[in-house]
Amino acid sequence: MNAQKLSKRLEAVAKFVPTGAVMADIGSDHAYLPCYLIHKGTASYAIAGEVVKGPYESAVGQVQKENLTEKITVRLADGLAAIEEADHVDTVTIAGMGGPLIVSILEKHPEKLQGVTRLILQPNIHAKVIREWALAHQWAILDEEILEEDDKIYEILVLQRGQMELSTAEILFGPKLSLRKSPAFTKKWLREKDNWQRVLQSIEGAEQTPEIEEKRAELTALIHLVEGVL
Repeated sequence: MNAQKLSKRLEAVAKFVPTGAVMADIGSDHAYLPCYLIHKGTASYAIAGEVVKGPYESAVGQVQKENLTEKITVRLADGLAAIEEADHVDTVTIAGMGGPLIVSILEKHPEKLQGVTRLILQPNIHAKVIREWALAHQWAILDEEILEEDDKIYEILVLQRGQMELSTAEILFGPKLSLRKSPAFTKKWLREKDNWQRVLQSIEGAEQTPEIEEKRAELTALIHLVEGVL
C-alpha cells in the first residue's frame, strides 16, 4: 500500500469523500489516504492528524515525498484537536480503529465538528456503537459498506447531519447493509452467530445464577436477530 495504491479498505473509504472536500483524516498514520485524495483531485485540501509521534513523523515524511506540503497539513494532536476553525473542514475520515475508540474521538472535541457535513467512519469492530452515537447526536446514515480483506471483515459508515430512526436490528446490522445482504455481510453474521451459539452451549452446564440467565437471554436474542435478517 502507498499513496497511489491504497488497501481495499481505504479505497472504499476514499470513494465516499465528496469532490472538492476539505477533509481531515484523524489517525492518519502514513497519510496515505489524504495523499491519495489530493493526487486523485478528489480533496481540495487535507489535514492529516496523528496523536503518536512516530506515525506523525511518517506522515510528515510521506507528504514531503509526494510534494504535497502546500495541499496537506500534518498535525500532532489528539483526535479532532487536529482541526482548526480556519481550516474550514467539511469532511472527516476516521479509519482502522474500534468503534468505541472512534466514538470517544468524536465526543472529546464535539465543537470541532461544527462545520463538518460528512463523517466517513471505518470501525474494525463494534460498528453498532457508532450507529448509537449517530442516533443520539443528530447524524443520519447516508450509506454503508461492508467488505472483506485479508480474511477480516470491515464496515464503513457514511454519516450526514439529520434525524433517523433505527430498529434494534438496524442498529446492530446497519440499515443499508441488512437490505443488501452482501456475501461479506452474510459471512460476518454467520460467524458471529456461531460464536454466540458456542458461548451459549458452554454456559448450559453452569450454575444457573441471575447473571447466567441474563447472558443466556442476551445471546438467544442476538441469535434470533441474526436468523431474522439472513
